[in-house]
Amino acid sequence: MAHAFATPLGGESVSLLDALLGERAGAFEEPAPRMSAPPRLRLTRRGRFVLIAMPVFIASVFLLVGLAALWSPARAGDAAPAHLDAVQVTVQQGQSLWSVASQYAPDRDPRVVISEIVDLNGLDSTRVQPGQQLMVPKS
Repeated sequence: MAHAFATPLGGESVSLLDALLGERAGAFEEPAPRMSAPPRLRLTRRGRFVLIAMPVFIASVFLLVGLAALWSPARAGDAAPAHLDAVQVTVQQGQSLWSVASQYAPDRDPRVVISEIVDLNGLDSTRVQPGQQLMVPKS
């Protein structure tokens, strides 16, 4: 409403707009907005399908991954043979892994045998010292 500028003898304040327009002033006022409830959420058939199927699908995937993790056997590595016959050898002066591999597995490739010796003994390199005890695979 506009500011009151006059107070008639009756004590009721009259606004400038009411004074100028008289009875028609109420016709220009905006009606009070109606408070309406928010519209209900309406789902289509596809929306209901997505709302139900997607969480079920995601839960199924997590369930399958969890079961696969529980049922799969733990493996340290696939390269280690299941049963390996080995003999303990003491490295002599002047011997290398090549000569040890050639001596104890003459029918196999020395490179493969050296790799097995390194794996069996947890060696960091192929250098050995005289007197060192090694597990060497038999041929």
